[in-house]
Amino acid sequence: MKFLANAVAIAAMSACIPAASFAQDVAVPIVDRAIQIELNSAAATEDGGCRLTMVTTNRTETALSRAAWQVAIFDGAGIVQALSVLDFGDLNAGKTKIGLFELPGRACTDISRIVVNDVAECRGADNSDQRDVCLGGLATLTKTDIDFGV
Repeated sequence: MKFLANAVAIAAMSACIPAASFAQDVAVPIVDRAIQIELNSAAATEDGGCRLTMVTTNRTETALSRAAWQVAIFDGAGIVQALSVLDFGDLNAGKTKIGLFELPGRACTDISRIVVNDVAECRGADNSDQRDVCLGGLATLTKTDIDFGV
């Protein structure tokens, strides 16, 4: 009898799994709609500066005629040293784009953290203000030793 009770309990719990699975599938498109910016690499330049390679992916259905973010650059002591703009220009819907950004006079080893401070500009193809799209759905990640986030 105990075996039968356990079998019934397992069957009842198994019936819940497809519902939970379905709920997770519904949530996935929210992540897919995000704009993602990845700090892919930071390399020293010949003049002692730092070249950032950034990979951005517009996972929204909104084509952007201009997408630019203001970032704060922190030194090793955690002090903001500069505010810069990462301007990717146009970002087509569903497209990944690579940008190279020069930070002259700032060695990569002197940068501990980069924070997306604000949207400098974000316009749709119809010139509409899309700041909510560019900041509200923004996801960041890094493949470097430099912290990168919102």
